[in-house]
Amino acid sequence: MATTLVLYTNKKSPPCRAVRLTARALGLELIEKEMTLVRGDKLMEEFLKVSPQHTIPVLDDGGTIIIASHAIMIYLVCKYGPDDRLYPADIVKRARVHTSLHLDSGVIFSRLSFLFEPVIYSGKSYFHSDRVEHIRKAYRLLEDTLVDDYLVGSDLTIADFSCISSISSLVGVVALEEEKFPKITRWISRMKELPYYEETNGTGATELAQFVLGKKEANAAQYL
Repeated sequence: MATTLVLYTNKKSPPCRAVRLTARALGLELIEKEMTLVRGDKLMEEFLKVSPQHTIPVLDDGGTIIIASHAIMIYLVCKYGPDDRLYPADIVKRARVHTSLHLDSGVIFSRLSFLFEPVIYSGKSYFHSDRVEHIRKAYRLLEDTLVDDYLVGSDLTIADFSCISSISSLVGVVALEEEKFPKITRWISRMKELPYYEETNGTGATELAQFVLGKKEANAAQYL
């Protein structure tokens, strides 16, 4: 009997896109339930029953509920991966994967949220200059981390999926200067070569950046 994998997700959400990248790399089919996180509809009622944290993404694997993108990606590779390349068994390589996952959640994605949320939720019509500068510092940290083709050497891992999901939206809002960040520029181009990249990440990343910029303009128009 085929396994049914249900993902509560949102196309614009970087963590959700990281999970979608992982699933596609593994050749897994997901039943995706697109969430807007608006209370009151039937899907939200269903979602709240499986997600005590009320956050996405959430994976339902035949009744087994896994919450948070990093946990979901690790779970999928360990249970369904044909090998350990995306999440190495080697303890040193695995530690480096975890380091990059924390770089995303603790620095890159958290700074993305810190920049975007005042515009999305608080009606701000501008980006705080100090927060923009923190994004550029995050670019520098990632640039210094890249020592090979990918974040953990010459092989693609879930660390790349996690970080690209955030970076691909950030560069649409805070320009990445190619001459200052050549390794990130090459890494982004390499990730875009994945045959499933655009469908699982690229389109949603662009939509998030455009949404934030559009929201910023709409907020500014209210003061005219």
